[in-house]
Amino acid sequence: MSTDRRRFLRNVLAAAGAGLLAGCDQLSQTEWAPKVLGQAETLSHAVQRALTRGALAREYTEADISPVFRANGSTNPQTSEYRALVENNFIDYRLTVGGLVAHPLSFSLEQLRALPSRTQITRHDCVEGWSVIGKWKGVQLSRVLELAKPRGDARYVVFHCFDRMDDGGLEGGTPYYESIGFDDAYHPQTLLAYELNDQPLPIQNGAPLRARIERQLGYKQAKYISSIELTDSLDDIGDGNGGYWEDQGYEWYAGI
Repeated sequence: MSTDRRRFLRNVLAAAGAGLLAGCDQLSQTEWAPKVLGQAETLSHAVQRALTRGALAREYTEADISPVFRANGSTNPQTSEYRALVENNFIDYRLTVGGLVAHPLSFSLEQLRALPSRTQITRHDCVEGWSVIGKWKGVQLSRVLELAKPRGDARYVVFHCFDRMDDGGLEGGTPYYESIGFDDAYHPQTLLAYELNDQPLPIQNGAPLRARIERQLGYKQAKYISSIELTDSLDDIGDGNGGYWEDQGYEWYAGI
């Protein structure tokens, strides 16, 4: 293909893209567009779920582990509640599991460690475009849910976290939260992780407990988990989109 023709095609595609962006901007002002776009995301999730049901994320070898596991998101929550837990090495930490469950639960870190564990070496993919590989150990979320016995109307698992996303991470900031559906909650690689690379989970990586949802992007991997809530709707949590970053415009289902 000649240089002139390639230049012509690039210009056509650029013009078409600009027109599409302009059209999207105009669409965003209509009443029906958010409904259509929301339905499109739901359809995309349904299709991806159908194609990957039961599929495992790739697991790696010890030789593949990254020298440094880069931290994403918050790295050192400054709320008084979290700082007190850090000071006594998380001895007073309790993970509560409630909402639409038959048996509300409360676990210390030692009690979580006493449950059957799973270890996996997986890749963390950040929405910013970088990746690292780490070795995780934790309890499968499915085991915790089996103990709590979700009610029949439960549809989502919501992670409430200690970190705050504004005002320097202090008490007045917006609480971080995330959520997943039951297909990911019961996936065998979905962990409540308390170790990274054979060491207790570092603060910058989410101590004392973080989620690993290996088939989704990094912002879905909630850190500094304080409680888990099962619910039938996400409408009344945060701004109603299923997570802190989703409330800023990110997609709820961030499959990879």
